[in-house]
Amino acid sequence: MTIDSLLNSRSRISALDKQNVLASIEALPDQIQDAWSATESLVFPDTYPNCRNIVVSGMGGSALGSLIIKGLFKDELTLPLEVYSHYHLPNYVDHNSLVLLSSYSGNTEETLSAAKQALEKKAKIAVITSGGELEKLSQQHSWPIYKIEPTYNPSNEPRMAIGYSVFGQLSILAKLGLINIAGVEVLNLVDHLRSLVKRLTVESVEQNTAKLLAYSAYDKVIVLSAAEHLIGAVHVTNNQINENAKNLTAEWHLPEFNHHYLEALSFPKSIHENIFFLLFNSPLYTPEVTKRVGITSTVIEHMGYPVEVVEATAPTKLEQVFEIITLGSFFNFYLAMLNNINPAPIPNVDWFKAEMKK
Repeated sequence: MTIDSLLNSRSRISALDKQNVLASIEALPDQIQDAWSATESLVFPDTYPNCRNIVVSGMGGSALGSLIIKGLFKDELTLPLEVYSHYHLPNYVDHNSLVLLSSYSGNTEETLSAAKQALEKKAKIAVITSGGELEKLSQQHSWPIYKIEPTYNPSNEPRMAIGYSVFGQLSILAKLGLINIAGVEVLNLVDHLRSLVKRLTVESVEQNTAKLLAYSAYDKVIVLSAAEHLIGAVHVTNNQINENAKNLTAEWHLPEFNHHYLEALSFPKSIHENIFFLLFNSPLYTPEVTKRVGITSTVIEHMGYPVEVVEATAPTKLEQVFEIITLGSFFNFYLAMLNNINPAPIPNVDWFKAEMKK
């Protein structure tokens, strides 16, 4: 069977995709709708809206939601929001801090360590998890919790629960009055994504952007670059390329990319054809950044590297973020298929965690 027919055959794909990661990708609109509905009943203590800073403790896939929110709502958030992927919370965390503990499994050791410190510092604590020790702690201390019921994540991989994690966190911040997002925005987003999924899924054969990108990136190191509100979305793509396609990547953001990385394109000469640059552009970027994307692409091409620019086309920043996440998810999934690998298992990460417990 040829590569072309592989990406167009759901039965052939299913033979590799044993944990049904594809179904989790296709269910992103349902994850969003489910999370938004499930968090409607969340209630918070009266003191929570008075927090002075927000710290999110999460690792890997569980931190992705906060990175998206930070980029998407940077012009709206009036409080500092920090994503802290470490064992120890920042020293400034105190009783005026909102600490959001995010762990899909509920057993992430760094997040459990942060939970203990947040408790000692008398911080305001909220939890997002599907169970584990974190759920037990939330019950013990009566912390507000959004418990993820992963109905629409059949793969049960944390990185594929992006709809749950983002909209769980969005809902918490909205309920506390820290950001504004209307129900109609969520409905419009879900409708847009349902249409996009149809255009990118396996049965879509003609001009499927995700498949074309996978062909271009196959057997190459992938360098991703984005700016402003799309940074979080591209970080999701980067994470999923690493874990799903088991493919080496690098991630740089504009305008920082232009201040030193361009000079790194000269050497070594031997790797030029083995690196693929993927830039993400948006008409909603500031004009200076949009100009930078075009010039950056020209320089990369001039230096002899393959490069493609993906244009986000949705009308709002929220829809553009999830447009890129959806495209990126299909892209890295198809790349995993071209790499002839089951996208779900992460044996090196699992081995490392086991070694850390010894």
